[in-house]
Amino acid sequence: MQTNLKLLLLPVRLIAGWNSQSLARQFLLIGGLVAACAMLVVGAVVTSLIEDAVTRNSAASTALYVDSVIAPLLPDMQTTRMLDDTVTRALDETLGEGALGSRLMSFRLWRSDGTVLYSNDKNLMGKQFPLSDDLKMAFSGTMTAQFNQLDSTESLAERDSGKPLLEIYNPVLQPWSGKVVAVSEFHEVAYDFQRSLNQARFRSWLAVGVFTLAFFLILSMIVLRGSRTIESQRGALRARIGELSALLQQNEVLRTRVERASQRAAALNESYLRRIGADLHDGPAQLVAYASLRLDSEALANPAAPARERELSLAAIKSSLDDAMAEIRSICSGLVLPQIEAANLSELLQRAIRAHEQRTGTVVGLSFSDTAQELSTSAKICIYRFVQEALNNGYRHGDGAAQRVDQGADGKHVTIAVSDDGPGFDPARIPESSLGLVGLRERVESVGGTFELSSSKDGTIVRMSLSAMEMEQT
Repeated sequence: MQTNLKLLLLPVRLIAGWNSQSLARQFLLIGGLVAACAMLVVGAVVTSLIEDAVTRNSAASTALYVDSVIAPLLPDMQTTRMLDDTVTRALDETLGEGALGSRLMSFRLWRSDGTVLYSNDKNLMGKQFPLSDDLKMAFSGTMTAQFNQLDSTESLAERDSGKPLLEIYNPVLQPWSGKVVAVSEFHEVAYDFQRSLNQARFRSWLAVGVFTLAFFLILSMIVLRGSRTIESQRGALRARIGELSALLQQNEVLRTRVERASQRAAALNESYLRRIGADLHDGPAQLVAYASLRLDSEALANPAAPARERELSLAAIKSSLDDAMAEIRSICSGLVLPQIEAANLSELLQRAIRAHEQRTGTVVGLSFSDTAQELSTSAKICIYRFVQEALNNGYRHGDGAAQRVDQGADGKHVTIAVSDDGPGFDPARIPESSLGLVGLRERVESVGGTFELSSSKDGTIVRMSLSAMEMEQT
């Protein structure tokens, strides 16, 4: 079962592997195979045509030469069915000596019924053989020639010679009528012809190979260039898609933060209002109520009361009212932002620290880097409220021990850290209803920043970070 499954999955794997290859490599493999096949086919056809043309031309020249020498010796073949001894001896002498003797290995004269009228192999004279296709074509008036293709039964000696032979069948024509009266078959020893034919084959294959290779190389260069362009565009498209995916993820994170911040905004505003109401109720309202009660005291209501008691009551009322006004101013100073539109980052931090020192009577350390970073109004408000609330939380819960503010920049981000040496706390135990730290986180994340909190027995650090782009555009 597993073997059958593997066999079924094999074509799928092959197709997947093939599709994973580049266009240039696919073209080199398929195009190279097609070009090689085309070269073989074209080369074979061209070589065959050249061989046929060279063989025919060489055979025609030899046949014309042989016919010019042999024809005068032959009698009128229209009336003579057999050759007499005189003609046979003349042919023997002519074919055995001189130029023909060195060029021709064998010679036969055929009659139309397949009888060998003459042959330099005397054993064949007078014998009758079936007409071969070449003989039939020659008797029809067409000269035929073949190189090293000795298939006829009477050519046993020629096949065993091991020499390159050009076999020629040439029709013998009657001079005045042009009728084919006989066919001369002769085999020429063709060493020179063989060399010429080999050279022609080599040149034809070389020409076809060079042309095919040049054509394939030109196409390969075009395809390779196109493939590189496609691959570069595909890489750029992948990079662009990756960038867009990252941007979509960032936008999704930011959208989630904004939605969460929007959902928390109403609750935070309500909580701030409740806290302000509680601060007014527990502070100035109690002091004013105390002053109101003192106004109804016996010392002020009774005209006969001693002047000393009246003065003490009035002094207590005045002190209570003064304290109420001081607390109201303190609450108002925390609600109203100073003029920060024209302030740079260092001035903004100094104003927040100065207001905290004046309100609490503590000293806060400050360190900042030299930066000319432009801040948007929303970024300034976020930074000011972050420092203000972090210092207040450190003063309330960490006794204001060694509070300091550190600002740093790395070219892309600006970070602000507020720290103290208080006893610390467990960040996991911060309730969701807490206004301070939860409000800080929501405020920072609503402008695209990041919020970090770390606390231990050695102190607490609250850190925010804004990107330069967010600080300029928010």
